[in-house]
Amino acid sequence: MRISDMIEEFIKDMFSDQDEFIEIQRNDLAQHFNCVPSQINYVIATRFKPSQGYYVESKRGGGGHIKIKKINVTKSNYLMHAISSIGEKITSQEVDIFISNFLSEQIISEKEAKLLKVATSDNVLIVPQNLRDLLRANIFKNMLINLVED
Repeated sequence: MRISDMIEEFIKDMFSDQDEFIEIQRNDLAQHFNCVPSQINYVIATRFKPSQGYYVESKRGGGGHIKIKKINVTKSNYLMHAISSIGEKITSQEVDIFISNFLSEQIISEKEAKLLKVATSDNVLIVPQNLRDLLRANIFKNMLINLVED
């Protein structure tokens, strides 16, 4: 297991104790994992984004106080939050990250995940490269909208 994975799991495990949010000190966490504080920044920036169901507040100084709030997750809220965080364009790698997060939060089924991947894959989107990510975003958002429950 990579250090980034261990840090992510450690932070996520902290949520089982507190429902609303957690507060951590960047330097304390870096010391715990015997890594540089920028490694903590990297994990938080890449694995605790709004598109993944988290809101992060960071304050500089004093060891880098970080507050991570888990967004209230219902299937509809989670999907609508994801849809609103998708810009005009999205890469296939970014779609894969969304789908992986949806699966880990049990927002979608394996079958729905496969359909989302196939419909947004480069093999299907046979258009010029400059239009591919734009088309992928439109397809992905529309498919997600259809998964939102009333």
